[in-house]
Amino acid sequence: MIQRRRLRTIHGLLLIGSLLLVFVLTGCGKSAATTNDKVATQKTWTVATSGTLYPTSYHESKGSALTGYDVAVVKAVAKGLHKQVKFKEMDVDGMLTAVNNGTVQMAANDFGISKQREKQFALSTPYKYSFDSMIVRKDDDSGIHRFADLKGKKAAGEAGTNYQKLASQLGAKQVNYDNVSNDVYLRDVANGRTDVILNDYYLQSMALKALPNLPLTIPKNLYFTTQDDKNGTGILMKKSNSKLQKEVNREIKKLKADGTIAKLSKKFYGGQNVSKRPTVKTTYIKIK
Repeated sequence: MIQRRRLRTIHGLLLIGSLLLVFVLTGCGKSAATTNDKVATQKTWTVATSGTLYPTSYHESKGSALTGYDVAVVKAVAKGLHKQVKFKEMDVDGMLTAVNNGTVQMAANDFGISKQREKQFALSTPYKYSFDSMIVRKDDDSGIHRFADLKGKKAAGEAGTNYQKLASQLGAKQVNYDNVSNDVYLRDVANGRTDVILNDYYLQSMALKALPNLPLTIPKNLYFTTQDDKNGTGILMKKSNSKLQKEVNREIKKLKADGTIAKLSKKFYGGQNVSKRPTVKTTYIKIK
């Protein structure tokens, strides 16, 4: 009899423990879902961006309003979902941190949709496709006529970006800047402080058009793609915000279908529709 009572007591404790575990797990599930729903239903989005990347996110003049392709796309998405939006300008590392800690609901700054990034963040459906290029001096191509020539050259960029990682991988020396405007990068290549800028082709070509007097060029034989840009670029969100991601994706799909995305693209990219995949010949380079 004593043994049976003990067994019953043990079974009872196990049952209570199991019920408590179910309760806790169910509560956690509801908490996560509630948090996810709360972010998706917020009336105002705070969006991180650089404010220095022409024509993605920039100011036309000192003190003027923030504008750019990514800025306009975010505003169009927010309008369709009846949201207000405010932007916070910061560097790339700051954007990624702010998304992860919930300081901002999303970041928009020409972010490539890569497998590595998809492991860390929720990304929207792409609204821009491109390929990569190098800006060099026009008179001698900065001595860079093939990819191997990058060895020992000074590559300008922002610390922590994959373009700078690739530059180092190819043997170049990093010269890093902290969220400065395009003209600073370009003038430093022109005056010899640096030798090359690796970045998105459309961004680079538009930057050169904005400053036509600088003796710079983009060599056509050095177009390239990486695992980061073959799938296009999109809006970055916290990994757990799946409901927000679905709503943003649904709205981007509508904006593509009604021609809004193409119209914004042509406005900011000199008549080019960057929402479609380019067909130019490129060299694939894997960033390690």
